[in-house]
Amino acid sequence: MKAALLHQPGAGFVIEDVDLAPPRNGEVEVRIAACGVCHSDYHLMTGTTKHPMPVVCGHEGAGVVERAGPGVTGLKEGDHVILSWAPQCGDCFYCRHDLPAQCEAFLEPIWNGTMRDGTTRLSLRGQAVYHYAALASFAERAVVDESCCVPIAADVPLDVAALIGCAVATGVGAAIFRAQVREGSSAAVFGCGGVGMSIVCGAVLRGAGDVIAVDRSEAKLELARRLGATRTINAAREDPVEAIRAATGGRGADYTFEAIGSVPVMQQAVAAARRGGMIVLVGLGPHTETLALGAGEFTRSDKLLTSAYYGGCDSRRDMPQLVELYKQGKLPLEAMVTRRRPLDEINAAFAEMLAGDTLRTVITF
Repeated sequence: MKAALLHQPGAGFVIEDVDLAPPRNGEVEVRIAACGVCHSDYHLMTGTTKHPMPVVCGHEGAGVVERAGPGVTGLKEGDHVILSWAPQCGDCFYCRHDLPAQCEAFLEPIWNGTMRDGTTRLSLRGQAVYHYAALASFAERAVVDESCCVPIAADVPLDVAALIGCAVATGVGAAIFRAQVREGSSAAVFGCGGVGMSIVCGAVLRGAGDVIAVDRSEAKLELARRLGATRTINAAREDPVEAIRAATGGRGADYTFEAIGSVPVMQQAVAAARRGGMIVLVGLGPHTETLALGAGEFTRSDKLLTSAYYGGCDSRRDMPQLVELYKQGKLPLEAMVTRRRPLDEINAAFAEMLAGDTLRTVITF
């Protein structure tokens, strides 16, 4: 089958024919229909996220189950599914404490690029190829753990459903599950890519009175307004911290969200929150960098700093709710898809993302 391989940091993707072994116990094979292009994959391309290589990236996918391995009971051939990059065993400490994205059984294999048993299902000329984020969905097919699959109705477009697998679950989840934005409050969102725009939608869904979108792209800010942002700030033209304070009576926002993964922007999000406000770090920053806080000043501010890995979302419980919101017209996911490209144009898709020309490019099969 065709897959986009990353052989080493600093190189682009190469389309190659790779071998895919059949699913083992508790695993399924999925024919990929669509996969979104996300900055988290780019961190592997630059080497800021360390990962075994060669690797098939892609972690925001949707498709159709082609076959189920032994022991699979909840899925069958022909099921349409959203793919979750956070498989869960359902029985470890974190799964039992409502943090399945931290599942002890899968967290280490995920970052090692393997299945739960420590092996890969992908190979190239007899050599192991690693899976990124439990999915490896920049490929025509993928073998994944059964718990990665969230069944959906066949009438939901798979190129739109794919976004729920990462950007939407992460962004909407950060606003409604982790922050639990209060009705009538103010929320400022730094970065209006796929995740940030989903945070805007989540804050709107929670009834925030003032939703402030911050970005350097006027096109993205215009879309944020269409999706419900009440104010927009172009960070290329004005200081976003000062602009947020001015828009909130000099205090700062009740909630600030950082959706880029940039340490300087994280610091802006901290500064733009009011005393007693909440800062939610959502973007996945480089593993090599550190966020510094003034210890005394931050403590006196009484602010709450938290993160939202996968938006605090339980994929099997929460993704069906997000699909239902989409079907009710409350989550305008089509507006987030800027462009669709075939797999062999994947490097062009990443170039567009880095240029800021797109909100979400979706690779379609």
